[in-house]
Formats: sequence, C-alpha cells, structure tokens
Amino acid sequence: MLYTLICGKIILHPPDLDPMVENLAVLPRIPRDGDGPIFAEPWQAKAFALAVRLSARGYFTWKEWAATLADELQTAVTRGEPDDGAHYYYYWLAALERLVVAKGLFDAATLLERKEAWAEAYHRTPHGKPVKLQVELDG
Repeated sequence: MLYTLICGKIILHPPDLDPMVENLAVLPRIPRDGDGPIFAEPWQAKAFALAVRLSARGYFTWKEWAATLADELQTAVTRGEPDDGAHYYYYWLAALERLVVAKGLFDAATLLERKEAWAEAYHRTPHGKPVKLQVELDG
C-alpha cells in the first residue's frame, strides 16, 4: 500500500489515487456533460483540479470532500439562494477553503490576506492585461 509522508508523520490512510471516475458520481449537482465536468471560467477548472489533487495526495478523503461540499450547498439552500447551478463553483471554492483551513494547510488569516491581495491586483490591472500578484516571501 502507498502512504504519504507529511511532516515526518505517516498518514493513517493511503491517498485516494483515482478520485475521478467513481468519486465524481457522489458529488451533488456537479455541472457536467457527456465528457465530464464543465467549467464556465478557468478559475473553476483550477479549483476543481486543486480539490482533486489535494484529495489524491491524502490531505483529505474524497468522502470528506463530498460531505463538505454538500454542506456548503445545503447552507446556500438554507440561505434561500437559487439552486440553478450558476454559483456551484463558488460553493466548491468555499468548501475547498474550509477544508484547507480545517486541515491546517493554510490559516484563515493568510487565506484572507491572499484573497485581498488578488482583489487589489485585479483592481489595479488595466482591462485586457493579465492580473499579476506580487507576493513577498518571508526570509
């Protein structure tokens, strides 16, 4: 069996190496066509891929992922948001952020700082130009 070494500790479960085929079936209301998931924007595909990769690397199980996403979707319904699929990947991103913080991959403050930095970069970027994030590295 394969196990992933994280900070010198062996995780208790092997990484989920193939979440795509059977695991996509457990995701509620994922936008898809005959070929698989569909994305309206590049960021949606990136968020999708990041969740799949983090699960495959053993940071969280696909079952944890599906439960967190389902909880985000249910929370949206409880708030009275329409269930038309238009905001599906916003909930996907919210679930991803929640798990990343819960698993200690990022703390909430750092995540918020990064989001604010991206928003600032977006606002200072001329229309039609690529958005560039300037990140200062510690040390």
